Order: sequence, then C-alpha cells, then structure tokens
Amino acid sequence: MSKLLIDLLEINSVSGNESPMTDFLIEYIWKRKDHWKVQPEVYFGEDFHDCLLLKFGKPTGAVFSHIDTIGFSTRYENQLIPIGGPEIEQGTRLIGHDSLGPISCKIILNDDFAFHDFPRAIDRGTLLSFEQSITIDDEFIQAAYLDNRLGIYNCLKLCEELENGWVAFSTYEEHGGGSVPYLLRFINENEPIKFALISDITWVTEGVQHHNGVAISLRDKFIPRKKFLEKILSLAEESGIPYQLEVEGSGGSDGREIQFSPYPIDWCFIGAPEDNVHTPQEKVSLKDLQNMVDLYKYLMKRL
Repeated sequence: MSKLLIDLLEINSVSGNESPMTDFLIEYIWKRKDHWKVQPEVYFGEDFHDCLLLKFGKPTGAVFSHIDTIGFSTRYENQLIPIGGPEIEQGTRLIGHDSLGPISCKIILNDDFAFHDFPRAIDRGTLLSFEQSITIDDEFIQAAYLDNRLGIYNCLKLCEELENGWVAFSTYEEHGGGSVPYLLRFINENEPIKFALISDITWVTEGVQHHNGVAISLRDKFIPRKKFLEKILSLAEESGIPYQLEVEGSGGSDGREIQFSPYPIDWCFIGAPEDNVHTPQEKVSLKDLQNMVDLYKYLMKRL
C-alpha cells in the first residue's frame, strides 16, 4: 500500500478541525501537480475555510470527498460528547492535544455516559480521535478513519489523470455538513457543472460484500435521479470494472446537500464498502478500493 494512504491515515482532522488535513493536501498538491496530466487551478484560504477546490480543464462534473472524521469533544468532569456517530465502546483508546500537551486515554462508560480516564483535566472543547492502528495484508486494509481517508486517496489518484473536472474536498460531513452549499455556489459561478460523484466509503451489508467490487449506491436516505443512475450503470457495465449495487433506506453524504441545493446537478455515491463502520477497526477490501479508483477514472472521462 502506498505511503500516501498511510500518511492520510495518520492525520487527525475531526469535524471542526480539518485544517491539518487541508495543510497536508495543499503541500501534497503543490509537490505533485507538475507531474499530473493537467495542471489544475487550486482554490483555498479563508474564503473557503478548510475546504479545497481543484479545477481541471473545462469541467462539466465534480467529485466530492469529505476530509473530516468522527471523534469526541471533551466536556466537564471528564465527560466526552460524540462528534458525528462514533461507536462508543468501553476501553477504546483516544488521542489528542490540548494546551498542556499530548493526550492518550481510554473511554470509560458509566450510566450511558462516556468519560475519559486521563489523569488530569483536559481543556474544555478539546477534540479527541481514535488512536490509529493500521493493519494491511494481501486482501484487506484495517484502520481507523478509512471513512473517509480512502475517499481522499481516490481523489488524489484521480487527479493524476483527470483532464476535465472539479475535485472538491469538503468539511463537516460527519457532523451535519454545511460546506458543500458554498462550494457549489463558487463552482457554479465559475465553471458550472451538471453532475457530481461522491467519493466516500459505504457499508458492508447483507447485499454488499467485500471483494465484490465498488458499490454504486442507487439510494440511501436520499434518491438520485434515475436517468443519471442509468447512465452511470451503463458506463460501469461497459468498463468491465467489478461493481455491486447498494440500496439503503438510511444514511447520507455530501450528496444530500447537492440534492437540496438550488442547482440542477445530478449526483451518485460510489465507494468501497467497509466493515466495522465508525470504529477504530474499519475494514475494506484492497480489491474493492482499486475498483473504486479505476471506476472513477473511467467515469470522469466519459460522463
């Protein structure tokens, strides 16, 4: 597995504090973009908060990938408040940093409330994330925050060959969203798009399994336009790249905000499925991840 993916997995960027990931991406892009097929225009800074936009050629579509993760905020009396929807289990190790230095502690459950066992008080509002442990074998990668480090990885691999399209790195997705609307406004005021693909990680379920290919979501809580889905499926079939179809009645992504926007933009969530969702041991098939990378490259040349 590439050093890039390992580096992405080692960066903490809990919702609300995505700047460490943004800084990494900016540095990576400046170092690598001269070797990409097309040189993108890069947009970032205070007008974008911690989001990042890349414009390649003459775009008609965009790929969105969120750069935040779930985590915890420290409250009073050692209490922890979840950010997003982490699985909260006794003894899970958390890490972070406050004004007095680095933090490493465990979750303690008591009367349905979560606390930490750090031997001193932690600054109020400190953001804690799962301690990282990465395991890779011939078939799987297992680590914290594959959601959505793999989505970011997919976008950066796409950038190597992308000729026309936007690549958008968004924030806050795990805790209510909010950044996609102003990214869409900027995109549509500068180089409007007709479609968006959501580069994110989905779930292993009774109908979506490891090693069966990247999952194309026909719906989650929200429903993309069938005419666009049919175009995606036709191209996926034409590509010969393994894929499987997902149908869910719950869950969401940046696709929700695209569907709720005032712009007529089609969208589809396409991502590798993972087991142990929102735990420190998320697990994804390396084959499915490669299928994800390959399908995005294929679709963005033809949509």
